[in-house]
Amino acid sequence: MSYQIIIKPSNHTFTVEPGETILAAALRQGFSLPYGCRNGSCGACKGKIIQGIVNYGRYNQETLTDTEKQHGLALFCCAQPLSDLIIESREVDAIKDIKIRIMPSRVHKLERVAPDVMIIHLKLPANERLQFLPGQYIDILLKDGKRRSFSLANAPHDDEFLQIHARNYPGGVFSEHVFSHMKERDILRFEGPLGSFILRNNSVDIPIIFLASGTGFAPVKSILEHIFYTERSHEHTRKMTLYWGVRTKADLYLEELAKEWAQQHKNFTFIPVLSDALPADNWTGRTGLVHQAVLQDFESLENYQVYACGSPLMIKAAYQDFTQLRNLPADNFFSDIFAPSASSPAL
Repeated sequence: MSYQIIIKPSNHTFTVEPGETILAAALRQGFSLPYGCRNGSCGACKGKIIQGIVNYGRYNQETLTDTEKQHGLALFCCAQPLSDLIIESREVDAIKDIKIRIMPSRVHKLERVAPDVMIIHLKLPANERLQFLPGQYIDILLKDGKRRSFSLANAPHDDEFLQIHARNYPGGVFSEHVFSHMKERDILRFEGPLGSFILRNNSVDIPIIFLASGTGFAPVKSILEHIFYTERSHEHTRKMTLYWGVRTKADLYLEELAKEWAQQHKNFTFIPVLSDALPADNWTGRTGLVHQAVLQDFESLENYQVYACGSPLMIKAAYQDFTQLRNLPADNFFSDIFAPSASSPAL
């Protein structure tokens, strides 16, 4: 039997069919709840069950702890209702009208920008464009039925080619294919756009801290280029700081681009952070863990928004330390987790 779900605080209602998750049913009926991986890994869809009971489904137990379950929290991408529900979740109105499509694309260009990072430029069929919001991702559809998720690194206004940043993970079947066998003019099918790691425009005066590790730079690049583009026609004074954490200097694969942004936009600051700088790097900049650099620079984050993208460990540590030690409101922390596993939200 189907169940009725009421979303608080909006009071929107929708129905869930047997075997359907709360998130899948909401998206099917045009209600855009936050989500990322859709497999219980990232926690972006976490919300509260105010009334009713659910089957929590399969999920990463580090993402949803027993204590959180006792406090009524659930992962809506995994949970299936066992009764009518009242849930609490913010809604992302901006993605409501964007159609998710399955499309073919052609590899137009392969650009190796670091020893283990390849930028792939994808060309859509003639007269086709993908409508998406900066920060969203696509799923590459593999022949065996599996998927690999990649954030779009280009901004929507610059959409002649879709740009994705692929890291070569040892044992990663698709990433090894990218570095060893992929060639220009290959055909890839994908589904998208997906995800709710998008810019919230409801508080244009609140300063933003962007926190990226590794190729987590990709969606941040899309968001920042969109902001810089819109600044041409609007007067924006919102302060923005990008902390990009990598291991060695070679991993800062688009460092010069980020430096150009800092030169061109007075309200933007770029701070690269190296965790394992090599002697040959001659590095004189910031070192250590990237989120700790933020802790060193800010006594309070009470009036900030944070957009974090990268490894699960980095995002978990940043959320805990920023909210507990620097008074960041939990609702002002937005994240997208990149994890190199078959069930990962992004690679």
